Amino acid sequence: MNDFAVNRQTFDDVMVPVFSPAPFVPVRAAGSRVWDSEGREYIDFTGGIAVTALGHTHPELVRVLREQGETLWHVSNAYTNQPVLRLASRLEALTFAERAFFANSGAEANEAALKLARRAALERHGPEKIEIVSFSQSFHGRTLFTVSVGGQPKYAEGFGPVPAGIVHLPYNDIEAARGAIGTKTCAVIVEPIQGEGGVIPADPAFLRTLREACDTHGALLIFDEVQTGVGRTGHLYAYMDTGVTPDILTTAKALGNGFPIGAMLTTKAIAAHFKVGVHGTTYGGNPLGAAIADKVIELVSEPALLDGVKRRGAALTARLDAIGKRFGLFKEIRGKGLLIGAELVAAFEGQAKDFANAAARHGVMLLIAGPNVLRFAPSLIIDDADLEEGLARLEKAIEETVAAAADASAR
Repeated sequence: MNDFAVNRQTFDDVMVPVFSPAPFVPVRAAGSRVWDSEGREYIDFTGGIAVTALGHTHPELVRVLREQGETLWHVSNAYTNQPVLRLASRLEALTFAERAFFANSGAEANEAALKLARRAALERHGPEKIEIVSFSQSFHGRTLFTVSVGGQPKYAEGFGPVPAGIVHLPYNDIEAARGAIGTKTCAVIVEPIQGEGGVIPADPAFLRTLREACDTHGALLIFDEVQTGVGRTGHLYAYMDTGVTPDILTTAKALGNGFPIGAMLTTKAIAAHFKVGVHGTTYGGNPLGAAIADKVIELVSEPALLDGVKRRGAALTARLDAIGKRFGLFKEIRGKGLLIGAELVAAFEGQAKDFANAAARHGVMLLIAGPNVLRFAPSLIIDDADLEEGLARLEKAIEETVAAAADASAR
């Protein structure tokens, strides 16, 4: 029995105001459809920010949740457990990795990766090799370390001194990377596609340059695949389509399809620099999360599913291109698989949120990636009918917003 009647206003009354959620409250979902507390239906193009890769309430994941929930939830890191060992074994069989560390989020996975890189550099090269190279507009999490490494200063401002030894370079700038990565560099961290920064894919030549520079100067290359991983680009991990293999990879978001879990994957030699007690976590790798993530990886790694991501991504891009041409709306449509960004033309600069709000009024949940980019990250297995219906609703929302802007400018 619920003791409290709650609604959207309750958020303002009881929550720390670090978010500004939509005016409606989702209460139920299935597949790619969501219903709010008023009974209104939405088609979900957000995927919980690229999290619900297999949609909402996937029956196989619900089954695993129930079975593991009735078996073993938590035992602490004084013990290991069978689900986490199976998950680590599966991930290592499918990737370059030989060792895994599990946490609760992408931020924690990146924190572990950055700490490991510094520890490895200290033990291999000495105390002077501490520099971390990152890129403008990147996003790596909200801990003080990861937000400082991230390339969006607004997220680090107002919290006092940030960790030293962090360098930010322009993304996709090969010459800047060659010039900056040197003997003091312990790690380079990069997103194969910048998500929060505007859905900007890395130039393969840029990634190759990073790999070569790291090899030359004894630095570790970290791929942040928190958003691009677990099938989002049509490959299990985006690095698999770049010709570049990182030393450390971080993954989260879709790894648990909504159950909080993250992972840092690396090689045996690099992992050896994390000895007992050097790093840790209370909940990371708990049997409940690990069992769910193991099933997610089993399902997403199927070639037919990954081929379906590529097909759906091509259909989504083509439809957005047609909509954009109809209204003269998009400067560029970019991304890979089912991580797509549609950048607005100058006439609609700064209005991405207006389009997302209009989409919600027409029954579509939609993301933005900064003030100028509409971001699409639906379920990897979204039904074709749901995809088309969502795009039809979105087109009506765009028509309404463009017409309102024209009326306003005519006054």
